[in-house]
Formats: sequence, C-alpha cells, structure tokens
Amino acid sequence: MKTLSIVVPVYNEAKTVNTVLERLGAVPMAGWEKEIIVVNDGSTDDTEEALAPYRSHITYIRHPENRGKGAAVRTATALATGDAVIIQDADLEYDPADIPALLAAFSKNSVHAVYGSRGQRVFESRRPHYVAGVKLLTALANTCFKSRLSDIYTGYKLVRTDILKDLDLTSAGFEYEMEITARLLKRGHRIIEVPVRYTPRDFGEGKKIRPRDGIVGIATLARVALWK
Repeated sequence: MKTLSIVVPVYNEAKTVNTVLERLGAVPMAGWEKEIIVVNDGSTDDTEEALAPYRSHITYIRHPENRGKGAAVRTATALATGDAVIIQDADLEYDPADIPALLAAFSKNSVHAVYGSRGQRVFESRRPHYVAGVKLLTALANTCFKSRLSDIYTGYKLVRTDILKDLDLTSAGFEYEMEITARLLKRGHRIIEVPVRYTPRDFGEGKKIRPRDGIVGIATLARVALWK
C-alpha cells in the first residue's frame, strides 16, 4: 500500500486546526495510508494547546519562531516518508474531502504533480487585489514555461515525494507557491489540475498573504526562470 504524506503548516490557527485534523482523519483514501506531519511555525496563540490531543498520532515539529509557510513546508518535506506529499493549509479554505480526487488523478495519469485548481471560486474572494495577483502570477508563469495552468497559487499541491525533495527549494514565505511550480515546470515535470472547493477568508478572519507577497513571487519566478 502506498503512503500519502500530508504536510500541515500551522501559524496561529488554534480555531481551525483541530477541525482540519479531524477531517483529514475521516476522509477515505482507498489504497493509501496517511502520514500527517504538522509544523507549528512559531504560533503565538493557543495552537500548541489545540494540537495536544493529536500529538500521539501525527509527526509534530515546532519552530521556535515564525519562519514562513515555505520554511514550514520544507521542514515537513524533509521528514516525509510517503510516496507523495500534499500540502494542507490549516485555515479551512481547502476541504480535505477533495484529496481523494487529487490522489485518483495522480494514480491514473503519468504525472509528477497534481494541483487543486480553485477555478471560478478564487474569483469569489472579497479581495480584488488577490484575484488580480493570482491571475497575473499564473499568466507570467505560463508565459515563462509555455504551460497552461489555471491556478499556480493554489494551496493544494500533490507532488511525488522524490521529485519534491530533489527540487532544492529555498523559499521561506508564500513565494514558495511560485518556486515549487517554477522549478517543476523548468525541469519538465508534468502537472495536471483537478477542480477543488475553496472557501476564501479575509484578513479579519486571519488571511495572511499580502500584496507584497505577490511582488516577491514575481522576483522568485524571475530568479528560477533566468538563473537557477
């Protein structure tokens, strides 16, 4: 039986992380075992206490200070032992019930990665600058690598473990989303997309990505495309 390593980066998500872990535990993944790796990225709220009941059946790491989503994902990826890795945000924007669809696409197709595309749901966001940023960054990446992806900043990325570990990722923040896609495409790895549900939240509800992260994403794309 194959194993899916589910990476859960967490920063100040005490209100939602337990629900995410409960849903991950309940979702059926036929033919796959689950390895759940949670990285508490220096949370200052009650995240540590919220995670306490789950510590016995997850792999748990705590960063002493907040390093960023990319750093948390890289920490977890280094510990992953599964055949594939998927990133699961802890804020309930993405529904674990969609993971079986990504696994099915991964198993049935000769691909190296499967992305969960938010499609029109991303345009339901109450943040016009975020929508514009996603469209711009996706268009730039497609132009650079002659790809046809619809949503490179999706949080749902399922990647074969050996390939992910070989990408030599360095990003610490949200630009990780751009770097992983750019490096996969630059190396000729095949990515396909499947539709997923998406429940956007705003800054008042804890959304953390900011406009400046888009600028860093563009710089990251240029760095990967032009140099390494």
